[in-house]
Amino acid sequence: MPRLEWLDQHMDHCDTLARWLHQQFHYEFADLPLADWQRTFAADQRNGQCKCLIALEGEQLLGSAALALDDLPQRPELGPWLACVFVTPQARGQGLAERLVEGICAHARDAGIARLFLHTHDQNAFYAKRGWVALEQFQAWGEQHWLMSRNL
Repeated sequence: MPRLEWLDQHMDHCDTLARWLHQQFHYEFADLPLADWQRTFAADQRNGQCKCLIALEGEQLLGSAALALDDLPQRPELGPWLACVFVTPQARGQGLAERLVEGICAHARDAGIARLFLHTHDQNAFYAKRGWVALEQFQAWGEQHWLMSRNL
């Protein structure tokens, strides 16, 4: 079973994960070159802007989820956010995304955070089954998205 650990303890995986996120969420990064995103993502692990939980099988990176201070430029008044949820195709279907999400929720709750937000364009049903509530739909990056929250 994959283990969950904090990315800041495994920074050798940071550039790879940043590349995967840049590819998966390409619409969010259309104006941000990969190298710039990799630098920002690494810095954010150290400066408190983002705390990323990763899944590892041995030393193989399988996925991530993060607690981010901001994740939706259109809604700067909201936060903190569940962000960077990603599982590699070969590791999907094993409950890993749920473990990562719950790990971030537990960490946030332990830090005294009462509510998290997220946005998704295609996984609202996944999150709704896990206690997240849809607050609104909105247009961003040329697609329909859901803004959701969960009380911790």
